[in-house]
Amino acid sequence: MMKNDCRLLKACRGEEVDCTPVWFMRQAGRYMQEYRKLREKYTLVEICTNPELAKEVTLQPIRRFDLDAAIIFSDILLPLTSMGVSFEFAQGEGPVIHRPVRSPEDAEKLHLGDPEKDLAFVFEAIRLVRTELDPKIALIGFAGAPFTIASYVIEGGYSRNFLHTKLLMYTYPDAWRRLMETICEVMTRYLAGQIEAGAQAIQLFDSWVGCLEPEDYRRCVMPYSRKIFERLKEHSIPLIHFGTGTATLLELMKEAGGTVIGVDWRISLKEAWHRLGNETPLQGNLDPVALLAPRNYLEEKVDQVLEQGDGHPGHIFNLGHGILPQTPTENVEAVVQWVHAKTKR
Repeated sequence: MMKNDCRLLKACRGEEVDCTPVWFMRQAGRYMQEYRKLREKYTLVEICTNPELAKEVTLQPIRRFDLDAAIIFSDILLPLTSMGVSFEFAQGEGPVIHRPVRSPEDAEKLHLGDPEKDLAFVFEAIRLVRTELDPKIALIGFAGAPFTIASYVIEGGYSRNFLHTKLLMYTYPDAWRRLMETICEVMTRYLAGQIEAGAQAIQLFDSWVGCLEPEDYRRCVMPYSRKIFERLKEHSIPLIHFGTGTATLLELMKEAGGTVIGVDWRISLKEAWHRLGNETPLQGNLDPVALLAPRNYLEEKVDQVLEQGDGHPGHIFNLGHGILPQTPTENVEAVVQWVHAKTKR
């Protein structure tokens, strides 16, 4: 099987495949014993910034499960260092931004940096993974979308209502524009570097964009996501546009760009195809909590997703968000086997 004809990449292009490809967001991480052992010795940042360790973690789920794609082990906040934003991963709290951007003056202090140099360790990890990865398994690179990165930078971490983000967007449109343009440029160069290093598909994570109403998305967010997708088109690889809580934004997300649209569990695949057109490849959309459910219920939910997919050549089976740390590995293995067996054609 040629490297550009692997199952995942064919599905991204809407081509016929022998069975539905499957991979999971956060498929490498805390639910795996192999990863937890490494974390006893190294911090998250140490793993992400050490190419050999990042390679090892990326490949752990590939060795364990019959997945159709690997996604490079990294974190969407790493490019912040290139913009002069300092942060840490606090124990039990997640990411913490030390000096959140809350004013036009704060936004003025951000800079483009040199993402090609500052993030070279990610590119090296991609090159290392590609040397060991079976050609039938695709390698996915990724970055955070401008809105999601901006929300972390402004809120200082995760937020439930995104109060500071929306207020800056509403109150200081020029500062918002500068912030988004800076993030957009850094992420575009970062993703281009990943592609040049060997990533065969790219996913843009707009995890928190579902907090916005459609008009705010159209006016304040879409232009920047669109710019990233437009500039990456020249590389001619699949571009996955992912968000959560985006049932009201799907058409706008497609307009913004991406060859594949990620769909979470809050909307059926059938409805998404009805609204976006059958020619649009979709990724999704099992609820991550279902992976912790009793086996009979889990299989029922997998069947539900596959029934909605109905053998569509442009369906990539995934979760609506990342694997939860409490997830049993045997359930992950079962889902991979079910998807392949139940869709074999």
